[in-house]
Amino acid sequence: MDNNHEIINNEKNLHFELTVAGGEPAYIEYRWYKGDLVLMHTFVPATLEGKGVASSLAHFALAYAKEKKLHVVVYCPFVAQYLKRHPEYSFLIQKK
Repeated sequence: MDNNHEIINNEKNLHFELTVAGGEPAYIEYRWYKGDLVLMHTFVPATLEGKGVASSLAHFALAYAKEKKLHVVVYCPFVAQYLKRHPEYSFLIQKK
């Protein structure tokens, strides 16, 4: 992915998101539950597929959780797969 795109935490919409000029945003939707960050769903528009956007969003979300010392609950299948490839973030996962 082109590193010139900025990922932001859109707290109003509960999204970690990236928007390409003139395009539809790519995002990870999240929720809060008992102080944990719950990663719900990843959406990447067709125009951005295959460019590493979803991986960049997952990295951003997990780095945010690490920085804020949050536990993470994962419902999103993409983020679950990302975590299998990046076990360095496994300590963030809230065990049920």
